Amino acid sequence: MEDFKNLKVWTKAHQLTLAIYLCTRRFPRDEIYGLTSQIRRASASIGANIAERCGRRSDPEMRRFVQIARGSASELESHLLLARDLQLLGVDEFEDLEERVFGIQRMLASLVQRLQPLVLARS
Repeated sequence: MEDFKNLKVWTKAHQLTLAIYLCTRRFPRDEIYGLTSQIRRASASIGANIAERCGRRSDPEMRRFVQIARGSASELESHLLLARDLQLLGVDEFEDLEERVFGIQRMLASLVQRLQPLVLARS
């Protein structure tokens, strides 16, 4: 069992979540249970699923949690686009967050690929 805190992808996801919490503090109060909550939840879910993956013993389960993290990253990307279009995020802030999400998505895709041979070998 590996320590998730040693994974570069978890560190990047954690840093992204911290940035998300900072920027969503400026969102309107009437969004606290709407878009603010959804963005924060999707962002936190990426790191949480990577961490849960590290606590699993079977390769298929590990791969499933990485795929769930990828889904959360895509969900976050969609929510950030909405926040930009609603002018809750500035263009520069959106582009920074979007680039971070894309980087994490690439890392998760690579991790899924590395886990694929393990899953097939044990089938």
